[in-house]
Parts: sequence; C-alpha cells; structure tokens
Amino acid sequence: MLIYRFLTGVDDSAFCHKVTKALSEGWILHGSPSYAYDAGQQRMMCGQAVVREAPDQPYDPDKKLVDY
Repeated sequence: MLIYRFLTGVDDSAFCHKVTKALSEGWILHGSPSYAYDAGQQRMMCGQAVVREAPDQPYDPDKKLVDY
C-alpha cells in the first residue's frame, strides 16, 4: 500500500525540519512543493506531499499515517 501525506506549515526553518524528518523516516517527496500567501495571517505558507510504501498492511482510517 502506498501512503500519502501532505505536510504544511509557515515558510520557515521549522517547515524544512518537518520535511527533513519525514525524509529521514523513509518518506519520499511526491511532486513539487506548493507555496501560497495567507492573506488573513499575512505570511507565506508551504506544502509538500510525501509518500511511503507500507507493504502487507491493510488501510485503517483510524490509524495515524505516521504509524504505518
């Protein structure tokens, strides 16, 4: 099974650390990052999709994706 996550956050070093942590846990970048301005909070936001293979595990909607 291929697991998909979309990481989001403010455009700062904490977001980069979030993506780096996911990569260190075996997640793989999926597609290009997204970048958008949040006018309500007057700041830039980032997003990055990541995927990871979870062989021989059935999908469970109650399970956190990071627990696969």
